[in-house]
Amino acid sequence: MTTSTESLPKSVAPLRGFIPSLEGMRAFASIGIIVTHVAFQTGAANSPVMGRIWGRFDLAVALFFALSGFLLWRPHAAQARGLGRAQPIGRYLWSRAVRILPAYWVVVTLVLLFLPNTGSSWRVWAANLSLTQVFVPLTLTEGMTQMWSLSVEVAFYLVLPFLGLALAALRGDRARFRIPVVAAVAAISLCWAFVPVSTPEAIHHDNWLPGYFPWFAAGMLLAEYTTRPPTWLHRLASHRVLMAAIALVAFGLSATPLAGPEGLVRPEPWQFEVKIVLGAVLAFSLLAPLVLADGPRRILEHPVTLALGRWSYGIFIWHLVILAMVFPVFGIIPFSGHFLLVLVVTVALSIPVAAASYALIEEPMRVWFRRR
Repeated sequence: MTTSTESLPKSVAPLRGFIPSLEGMRAFASIGIIVTHVAFQTGAANSPVMGRIWGRFDLAVALFFALSGFLLWRPHAAQARGLGRAQPIGRYLWSRAVRILPAYWVVVTLVLLFLPNTGSSWRVWAANLSLTQVFVPLTLTEGMTQMWSLSVEVAFYLVLPFLGLALAALRGDRARFRIPVVAAVAAISLCWAFVPVSTPEAIHHDNWLPGYFPWFAAGMLLAEYTTRPPTWLHRLASHRVLMAAIALVAFGLSATPLAGPEGLVRPEPWQFEVKIVLGAVLAFSLLAPLVLADGPRRILEHPVTLALGRWSYGIFIWHLVILAMVFPVFGIIPFSGHFLLVLVVTVALSIPVAAASYALIEEPMRVWFRRR
């Protein structure tokens, strides 16, 4: 038995290709990441009142991971319901490589060649070019410390086809078991921070894919729900104010000691897992109305927001390079304040650099891939 697309709201049809509001959400996630990095490097994250709030904008990473989980798992969810087919593994992996590596390698090369204090030994070059920084000690270097999350995301890209094969038997009438299986795997992964894993000094195993799998699973679950006729969750997702309130509560709780200490101090395992749960709730609540319910999304689908979303990958990979140059150019000492000034300048400069990266590297490579 398969699900007919006629029984699905137009916004949740699993084979719908481009969803503009998700592109707009990428824009806000990329700006959120800039906010948290500027807050840390200007010392605003240590302020007594707003410090925890600025620091917790790092949950924008949860949004990026959930977006990847949704978009990349959607073909597998549709295939299980007889509504389409997933890409062959080789084509899928090649498309991911073409999407992220060319622009990323340009950043790595420029940073390690020209940015001071990068410690550009052969090990730093090898780890950064191969996106294995989370496994190699002391290779997250100035201008590219944010790439730990890209390393985790690439690990998810590599694992996803095997997850698809593992759940391939759950199709047709058995497809109803896919949601509880994905949810169960996400719940089990919450034990990861408590597992005693021996790692080299300065390497923490909770920064590997299993530690962040619930954030990807939030998007994967939404992808599964897009293949089902309307349920209570679809009805809940249509209440956008309520879903926004849930996301706001999750964010507020994440800014308390429940989700870890202030600043870059390592949390206890239970605090880390609380943060992961709250990030998954936040991402799920923000994305569910966009993929499970109909309705206008004027801000997310505004041409300016869509352009920023299109350039969001460039904003992510370039903004710390820009930030590293803002301090000396403006004569500002790191961790000495000037949060608003540094934020405005970093955003203002990151956007055109990202636009150029998209026009000169990302889009030409994407066009080349389509032609191939």
